Amino acid sequence: MKAQTNGYRDFARLFCLLALSLQIISCDKDVPPPAPVGPLPSSQQLDWHEMEYYAFVHFNMNTFTDIEWGLGGESPELFNPTELDTRQWARVAKEAGMKAIILTAKHHDGFCLWPSEFTEHSVKNSPWKNGAGDVIKELAAACKEYGLKMGLYLSPWDRNHAEYGKPEYITYYRNQLKELLTNYGEVFELWVDGANGGDGYYGGANETRNVDRTTYYDWENTFALAREYQPRIVTFSDGGPEVRWVGNENGFANATNWAPLRRAEFAPGVADSKQLGTGHEDGTHWVPAECDVSIRPGWYYHESQDDKVKSLEHLLDIYYKSVGRNGNLLLNLPVDRRGLVHENDVKALMELRKTLDQTFTNNLATGKRISASNTRGSQYSADGVLDGDKTTYWATDDKTIESSLEIDFEEETTFNRLVLQEYIALGQRVKAFRVEALIDGDYQTLATETTIGYKRILRLPETKATKLKITILDAKASPTISNIEVYKASTEP
Repeated sequence: MKAQTNGYRDFARLFCLLALSLQIISCDKDVPPPAPVGPLPSSQQLDWHEMEYYAFVHFNMNTFTDIEWGLGGESPELFNPTELDTRQWARVAKEAGMKAIILTAKHHDGFCLWPSEFTEHSVKNSPWKNGAGDVIKELAAACKEYGLKMGLYLSPWDRNHAEYGKPEYITYYRNQLKELLTNYGEVFELWVDGANGGDGYYGGANETRNVDRTTYYDWENTFALAREYQPRIVTFSDGGPEVRWVGNENGFANATNWAPLRRAEFAPGVADSKQLGTGHEDGTHWVPAECDVSIRPGWYYHESQDDKVKSLEHLLDIYYKSVGRNGNLLLNLPVDRRGLVHENDVKALMELRKTLDQTFTNNLATGKRISASNTRGSQYSADGVLDGDKTTYWATDDKTIESSLEIDFEEETTFNRLVLQEYIALGQRVKAFRVEALIDGDYQTLATETTIGYKRILRLPETKATKLKITILDAKASPTISNIEVYKASTEP
């Protein structure tokens, strides 16, 4: 009888423990996510972050005049590519690992690569295809064929148009904006630079015209039209509104790079370039940095620069300081007078692609054990950073800022690259972090850095260790880390 009673007690105890466990699990699943912090990215900005690396194509009248900025009085007859093939552009971009092409539909000289009904200064009056060609239409078809997105550059400054500087020009600009954003399918990005006013042809006036760039274009309403025509579009200029310039044409973001930006006043060409490479920790708007740089010294094709294509070492440095520093890389390809991406440029692109593929193919953290010093709840466990799903993430309790993740390789493992990503849908949080490796039983510091954001890639010293620890030293609120990857680069210069 006593044995039977003990059996009942054991069963009851087990039942209670099970019930308690189920209750804890049930309650654990009800733990709310961390509250959002600061400005948040829109859904189209989240899509933009995912693109990471894409092509800029400078190809227009300047290609045939061998200059960078035309004055606007150039004859349309000069535009005459002999082998124009946008499918080659798209194929090269795709094979290079790029996800889109942004084309100079109209540069400062005002020549239009599409047969605009609002000007005679366009391809419709060129000898190319006897005036029946449309570069934008061909590019849109090529991008669709190769699974790429298309973006368009429409210069606010027009050195050809007789009414530039007058209110009538704004109507002209908006008419062309409508043409580009309603006739060619999806356009993911509208690119607007800060060059506004100066000397030009201006319909034969041949004079200097200046405008108040903060008010002349009525950007608020002009960009509202762009969003009306393309609801998923993001607009780039020096200070946004959706994507900002990184502040230089080297392709480098600063090591500290916040996506938020204080945008009290905004207009293309008036943002402080010294602040754009870093952004603002206390920024009021989500305006991430795009890093634009040309694969050659110039933006447009010049035969004299055929031997000046950037080296593999230089291109890798650009990649790590753009994509690897919470920015997107917009790498310019100056299409030549044939209408093709030059062979030297193609070679450099493929060398870069090969090296990146070799570096980032074998994730040494896959399948390894990971632990955290603090966890908000089971759905926010450390496992979320190694599952390959960017929608899952590790998070800590609300008041727990300093915290760490530890990856156990279970054996000595050699690595020299580390990829970190925050769950930026809830805001950019991390202000400082440290990376350590367990070597011969002791943790040694490999790096101490600041921001992470959408993606941070560290080039670490070649290290052989059994464990890797990432410690969040400071953050705006409880950290949210969505992805960690570890690699060994062996063939980079």
